[in-house]
Amino acid sequence: MAQMKASQALVKELANWQVDHVYGIPADSLIDGFAAEQDLIRYIQVRHEEVGALAAAAESKLTGKIGVALAAVGPGAIHLIYGLCDAKMDHTPMLVIISNVTTSMINTHYLQDMDEDELFAGLDTFHRQVSDAKQIPGTIRAAIQAAYKTQSPSIVIIPDDLANVEINYEPMPVHRLAKPVLAGTDAQVAQTVSLIKQAKRPVMLVGKGIRHAQSEVAAFSQKFGLPVVTTAPAVGYVASNFENNLGSLGTVGTQPAFEAMHMADLVVMVGTSYPFMRFMPRTIKTIQINQDSQALGEQFPAVQLVQADAKTYLAQVIKTQPDQVPASDFLKACHIARQNWHGYLDERVAARPTGLLTAEAVLRGVSQLSTPDTIYGLDIGNNMVWSTRMLPFGNGQEMTMSAWFGAMGYGLSAGIAAQLSYPDKRVITVSGDGGFSMVVQDLLTQVQYQLPVINVVLENGGYGFIRQEKAKAGQSDYGLKFMNANWAGVAENMGAIGLRVTNDQTLTAAIQTIKQHLAAGDKQPIVLDAVITDEEPLDTSTMKLDPDKYSDRMIGEFRVKNHLDGDRYPSLRRILNRLTAQQ
Repeated sequence: MAQMKASQALVKELANWQVDHVYGIPADSLIDGFAAEQDLIRYIQVRHEEVGALAAAAESKLTGKIGVALAAVGPGAIHLIYGLCDAKMDHTPMLVIISNVTTSMINTHYLQDMDEDELFAGLDTFHRQVSDAKQIPGTIRAAIQAAYKTQSPSIVIIPDDLANVEINYEPMPVHRLAKPVLAGTDAQVAQTVSLIKQAKRPVMLVGKGIRHAQSEVAAFSQKFGLPVVTTAPAVGYVASNFENNLGSLGTVGTQPAFEAMHMADLVVMVGTSYPFMRFMPRTIKTIQINQDSQALGEQFPAVQLVQADAKTYLAQVIKTQPDQVPASDFLKACHIARQNWHGYLDERVAARPTGLLTAEAVLRGVSQLSTPDTIYGLDIGNNMVWSTRMLPFGNGQEMTMSAWFGAMGYGLSAGIAAQLSYPDKRVITVSGDGGFSMVVQDLLTQVQYQLPVINVVLENGGYGFIRQEKAKAGQSDYGLKFMNANWAGVAENMGAIGLRVTNDQTLTAAIQTIKQHLAAGDKQPIVLDAVITDEEPLDTSTMKLDPDKYSDRMIGEFRVKNHLDGDRYPSLRRILNRLTAQQ
């Protein structure tokens, strides 16, 4: 046992849990412990606490380790709420440490004396304000344990006068209890196999729970002949070039994924409690496989509920099927639809509707920079839709996004976390100009810590995703357009490399320049500012193409509106009917 300042004991306890860096803006007495223990933990000085909180959340999503953010009393603390909400909604372990006014000033209407305890109480599972310096390391320990156990944020509030009080500290051994690996029973396995073989149009819908079961998902899909559809957060877990991968579902999805799901007679849900299942036809049968018992049956009534680890259970089912099931006409039709969809994306890459580049063209160029270990940080908005459709995923690449909270500014923040956590990996962020402008000040953080992140900005002068939603509702886009800066020029003034792209020639040159910087081992971050045509991506939340569900008039109007030629991009139903007729 050694005597030291409580703020030092705090740092040592974080290090005891293998935390090696935290995010924040230095203020109050807490920073003294980090100054004294710099060899243990690196304090990453962000330019806005919001970015620090988002980076901490992103780090946890990418690494599985707890992310930590700190802030000073009052205004600094409030700035952390944005990232806390993201962590809470994405079920992410995170620790936030906040200072408060001195104990003698609490509840006296003193400067910055606000009720932080009440403000943050609804944003976490573990929430505690210490009242004695000796409580600090033990409270940090309890907070981290709770965050891991509940997969949610923990908050610790420390009055400023306690941080530098001398206390005795002795680290205790850390034991992170592993979650039990749940397997299915023989009866459950047999029922799963039976249901799949009885189905004529089975589809596999996978979510974040397959992160450690990626090879099993592919093997299961191939063995039983199931096309795979992903939720948006799970896009990175299924290889883009896997022939059974139809892409993601919903507004951010693809035509074949939408059509396959809406034609399915059985959906095998693995590692997901997809909320939009509640809008699917009740005639669909579902098998739901999830480690979390609370998620089972939460969104859709299932004919079979299996509480099991995805990797373990899929391997059990695969083992019972010695031979690959012959490809059905439905799977063959899905393969054709997938090829057609890629043809549509190629058409978008080549299109120059207003003389400007499309987002698809820019991201096709950016994909040349991707390596097998690339980490993508995606912002929220249309940029995320284009990215999930165009970037290569699943061959070792990882992706993180603000899936449920939808936090603008997440992309650049995640880039900081990714490059700090994996300094030897390629990191690419994609943002819209709206999200990028919210957090552009923290490009300086990337510069300051020599983080060679490639930041792609798709610039179209407006909040495109919101404008698209407004248009669907018949509302105006008032207040949704804005003036831009030359973000490449801003980057240069901040000490980063700035490249502005406006046409094919400048795009080709910019990609080549980036490759040269990467080859030279430059540590400067890069901003690729791409001015793109002001067009929204194809909205795949509703695809009025199925002749069994829509009239010729409705289908025709949908095709004209969305520039989907019927001969080049026929409906999945039409493809399937054609294959069946050839038998």
